[in-house]
Amino acid sequence: MAIKIVQKRNLATEKNIKGSHLLFVLNDAILKTFPFIKELDKKLKRTHKKIASLAKEPVTIEIQDGRLLSFVILDKKINTFQRHTLLRKAIQPLIAENPESLVLSVFGDEISKEMNARAAVYVALMNSQTLPSRKKENIKKNIKSIELLGIELKDKFSEEIAVVTGNTLTRELTMLPPNELTPTIYRTKIKSLAKSNGWKFEEFDMAKLKKMGAGSFVAVGQGSEPQDAAIVHLTYKPKQIKKNIAVIGKGICFDTGGHNLKPARYMHGMHEDMNGSAVSLGILLSATLLKLPIQIDCWLAIAQNHIGPKAYKQNDVVKSLNGTSIEIIHTDAEGRMVLADTLTLASRLKPDMMMDFATLTGSMATALGDRYSGIISNRPELSCLAVGAGSEAGERITAFPFDEDYEEDLDSSIADIKQCTLEGGADHIHAARFLHRFIENNVPWLHTDLSSSNRKGGLGAALSEVNGFGVNFGIHMLKKSLETKAY
Repeated sequence: MAIKIVQKRNLATEKNIKGSHLLFVLNDAILKTFPFIKELDKKLKRTHKKIASLAKEPVTIEIQDGRLLSFVILDKKINTFQRHTLLRKAIQPLIAENPESLVLSVFGDEISKEMNARAAVYVALMNSQTLPSRKKENIKKNIKSIELLGIELKDKFSEEIAVVTGNTLTRELTMLPPNELTPTIYRTKIKSLAKSNGWKFEEFDMAKLKKMGAGSFVAVGQGSEPQDAAIVHLTYKPKQIKKNIAVIGKGICFDTGGHNLKPARYMHGMHEDMNGSAVSLGILLSATLLKLPIQIDCWLAIAQNHIGPKAYKQNDVVKSLNGTSIEIIHTDAEGRMVLADTLTLASRLKPDMMMDFATLTGSMATALGDRYSGIISNRPELSCLAVGAGSEAGERITAFPFDEDYEEDLDSSIADIKQCTLEGGADHIHAARFLHRFIENNVPWLHTDLSSSNRKGGLGAALSEVNGFGVNFGIHMLKKSLETKAY
């Protein structure tokens, strides 16, 4: 990462603080010993607010010499999501002016300062990256430096930098327009990433998948011309290996809905249907930079869901890689089709645990909106672990049931299982029950349905609508797996 972080232990004062864009992160116990309190008091009196209101809504002021100052109080009792959200709101007016540098000042006891410094640097880094734009005049530039006053941390924010690097990759890929990220282009980019990061690279193209009998994936891929869909397998293998974990991502570069064509309102934005694969790549990159002692096998199901003479259709019956026959009910339920064979391949290597990420169902978005994502697992204890990891990461998730009687709705009279139902309902749970049928060796498995991958106005730490949700959560899950003997 090109942004330089300079740390200084001494507390900020009006005399020693420099820079034009400053953020003051306060502790509720320290309310009278920070710079520019007189200027802040004037603003608060003018707006009929008390200083305690900074714990709910940050305040930004411009002082006489033209500098822009933002103030926020972060109470110890708030959770990570609340901390990130308040910091995002505090930093937003500073970032909006495109400064070359940011000054962050933390106050309070040592525990509060470290907690708030880590969060502030994370949020500042997150929102200082240049993301894809095709505007003729794009003035957004990367911030060159961040100066932190009030504390010095020996690890130099290595984890925050690694997670933001992975998150940025996720957002960059997800935001690319569909003509700039076809399966062919995407596979080339992934191959380049593998070479740069020392990952083993393997591809299962359409010809190979047909020969293997991966009929579920092929059913979706065959509708496109060229038939450039593929399952890509990347491996990060550190010198010390304490766990072996598979990360799987849905990579539909554009989703028309196939023969069950989406109306314009719902097709718009479907270039982001590859977000699950981008999250998986972001997790892989962050874990590599952190040198986690975990072998990660990353499986990416890359395809497009198009209409054509060869496109799969309702009432087709196809056979998956593990021999399960599938009755096609709705061609817009393509995500579970490409993931099915990908999960089989991943499970055959018998990892200690599998995690998949996908923008999979509208019913998850109906259930949760775009503020949370949902998880479903074949191990209750893994669901509990995941909810805790999401809370710690500031990327909120909630768990849904996995009871087997939901699968009765997928009974087919002509095949082993229906792909989905036409009634909708609990389709997010139906999708999980469907996917589970393709996991071999009873591998512990966590399914993440990314209903919060895009939120207008940003979410948590991220100002951008495409927020990279899942990368920080995924890294927390990997770290927790090192502390857990069994699921």
